[in-house]
Amino acid sequence: MRLTTKGRYAVTAMLDLALNQGKGAVTLQDIALKQEISLSYLEQLFAKLRGDGLVRGTRGPGGGYRLARSAEAISVAAIISAVDEKADMTRCGGEANCQDGEKCLTHELWAELSLEIYEFLDGVTLSNLVSRPEVRKVAESQEIAQQSHPSGMQSIIVEPDQLTGTTDRY
Repeated sequence: MRLTTKGRYAVTAMLDLALNQGKGAVTLQDIALKQEISLSYLEQLFAKLRGDGLVRGTRGPGGGYRLARSAEAISVAAIISAVDEKADMTRCGGEANCQDGEKCLTHELWAELSLEIYEFLDGVTLSNLVSRPEVRKVAESQEIAQQSHPSGMQSIIVEPDQLTGTTDRY
């Protein structure tokens, strides 16, 4: 299956937005810290999600992202498709040219499986995921962790007697 981290990260970030729906805009920095996803990678993903009408952004103080539609109206398949991913099990990318330019013996099997996967993911909405107790439990843990380190950086305390060396090395 050709579902890479791009699709997984997009779903994770969208689920984070859905969990925070009604609390105001969420910054990509907050998502990056909580979900341990590169900020620059999130920026690329959100450009595609915004282009597909799944999120809307607000600039300025208090800015960030919100879902552009209700969580009930956004399926996992829509998110994955928005970032140019496919749930494709065929080795030919659905082109039916798997073996010397022709269909391979098992092409139809893998094409049918791809359709089943797509239909499954299309039937799962952000709202479905938000309502799962295990998702809520993880989200609460992430929120607590972020509140204890709001800058996303851990504090390191160094006592003066631990500092050694000179400053004239450079």
